[in-house]
Amino acid sequence: GGEAILPCSVFPAMNVENMEELRWFRSRFSEAVLVYRDQKEQKREQMPGYSRRTLLVKDKFHQGTAAVRIQNVQASDSGLYICHFKQGVFYEEAILELKVAAMGSVPEVHIKGPEDGGVSVVCMTSGWYPKPQVHWKDSRGEKLTASSEIHREDAQGLFRTETSLVVRDSSVRNVICFTFNPILGQEKATAMFLPEPFFPQVSPWKSAFLVTLTMMGLLVLWTSYLLIREHSARLKVQQETVNFQHEMDESQKTKEDALRTAGANMVEHARRKEAYMAAWKKAQLYADWRKELFRAWTFTLDPASAHANLAISQDRLSVTRKDSTRCLEDLSSVLGSRGISSGRHYWEVKLTNGEGSKWILGVCREGVDRKDFYFETPGKGFWTVGQSSRGYWTYIDSGRDSLLVRQAPKTVGVFVDYTKGDISFYNMSDNSHMISFKEASFSGTLFPYFRLRTGNVSMIIISMACASEGREGEEGRRGRKSRRGGRGGGQRRGRS
Repeated sequence: GGEAILPCSVFPAMNVENMEELRWFRSRFSEAVLVYRDQKEQKREQMPGYSRRTLLVKDKFHQGTAAVRIQNVQASDSGLYICHFKQGVFYEEAILELKVAAMGSVPEVHIKGPEDGGVSVVCMTSGWYPKPQVHWKDSRGEKLTASSEIHREDAQGLFRTETSLVVRDSSVRNVICFTFNPILGQEKATAMFLPEPFFPQVSPWKSAFLVTLTMMGLLVLWTSYLLIREHSARLKVQQETVNFQHEMDESQKTKEDALRTAGANMVEHARRKEAYMAAWKKAQLYADWRKELFRAWTFTLDPASAHANLAISQDRLSVTRKDSTRCLEDLSSVLGSRGISSGRHYWEVKLTNGEGSKWILGVCREGVDRKDFYFETPGKGFWTVGQSSRGYWTYIDSGRDSLLVRQAPKTVGVFVDYTKGDISFYNMSDNSHMISFKEASFSGTLFPYFRLRTGNVSMIIISMACASEGREGEEGRRGRKSRRGGRGGGQRRGRS
């Protein structure tokens, strides 16, 4: 129910009042918490859950700082937020984390009654976030183990906890229930006194009765054991005779079963083969298995399509930036020398000094415009993955989507199934799947695409033999004229 402020600043400081767009959003660009455009808030683009709960803080616009105030904070507000500042073709983003915490009520402790040879005590509390840690102690500070613990979440996302404790030691007269919030590092506690009458009492005559009853039970068991032992000896002789006859019958049956098993094995073999083929289809999710169905695509880099700031090796299998200090990140790209217009093909690209750099790789349609500022969206003829300061991502027609990558890729595999319209990317460092463009809408020839935006990153083609330009064939020469027209000057993005 409180308030939270999520600030973002630009450096160097400048007045952000007239910026084209300020946006705070959750994991996706479309999940807008607040949008400021044309010097006013755009309420229609805001998620319903934040309607009438947000306010743009403008008092430090002239210092380059803007913030969104979230009122009536809820448990669902906890998590990551991204602020996005845009001016023309320049934009930059920053990540913020909001941790929501709530201190609940003081624990209520009451005696439930006798249970399992002791006294049952219950501790209840509500209104906590996140889920609180509950523990018991006696008056000496010794920890006591709870017999049960139940957590329930209400409509507001707050937790209600009910914890039970059974005290069997009559010398323990005081118990304390502690409830701890792990984020705030604060706790609340309540103590309860346990009167002696609540503990079960054992009278002397009951003890004597239990001893006598136990002795009689042991005598009955011993007598039963002797009778059963004698009866078992007689049965053993009879059973040995039956077993001998049974073994003779089993020997004959085994011979008959062996003949039937031979036929059953053929049926089982067919079933396992069918299961193996089904497992093979699932295994295509992993890069090493997927290679079995794809052909390695041999190509080199086309110098005629390369930006002036790119340096291509003599064997045309690697590319890097000539001057990593120049801000030409938006247009420094190069294409592969051969295009794909049918079949299934794959290649691998090794990344050197990739961490901390910005890069994009994938495929593009023949004749795409690379002269002016552009985003690599499928609608413009690009299917790619890339890395920036925010991590790994891909462009879709509605914006930029983040990718979940467990291990930084040293090598990226690109798999193109032209017939099915499928373009997939794999992290070859751990053979994990990054993303697939299913039923991609493309026609004509697709060319390998490489873009080096910033840093000292190098890209090396490693998945095929070092094919020379003389062996490429007519297929790779189609559209080369249109690709040579794709180079241009660089533009620079802003930073926030």
